[in-house]
Amino acid sequence: MKGLKHFIIPFIGLKEGNHSFQYQIDNTFFEEFQYNEFNETDINIDINFIKKSTLLELTFSITGTVNIPCDVTGELYNQNIEGEYKLVVKFGPEFNDDNDEILILPYDEYQMNVAQYIYELAVLSVPTKRVHPDVLNGTMESESLKKLKELEVNKEKTVEEQATDPRWDKLKDLLTGKNT
Repeated sequence: MKGLKHFIIPFIGLKEGNHSFQYQIDNTFFEEFQYNEFNETDINIDINFIKKSTLLELTFSITGTVNIPCDVTGELYNQNIEGEYKLVVKFGPEFNDDNDEILILPYDEYQMNVAQYIYELAVLSVPTKRVHPDVLNGTMESESLKKLKELEVNKEKTVEEQATDPRWDKLKDLLTGKNT
């Protein structure tokens, strides 16, 4: 994780108040985490960093695009992503990140690495169901969709299969107690 050094924020030298940090990330960022589900990425991260006397407040905002495969067709497409994450950093006797929204750093800590939070926000901002926009509007043409249409059940066959022999219908009437 040597490539993530520029994601370290040394907060000890910052004055109290608002500070802003911007990052532009691409695939090399995700390679550091050994995450390879994105083919191409172009993501902007803005961090609003508020330093107070006893704590730090960070608001991560993410916007951009990731190139991913469609779950339906397997075709690659650019998915727009956006998200926001708020983190409060307090100080205590030992490191504790059990809570998702509160991070406790040791009293002697003077910097923090925000790369893990950016990574998690980017990955979680991608929808769980990845569907190409052309599939949604019906204009997608691919070999997968053509094969699915070939294998689609014909509605006429299902109507024929539902029609039964009238002799069996008479026997069903005996079971239900209906006599005609």
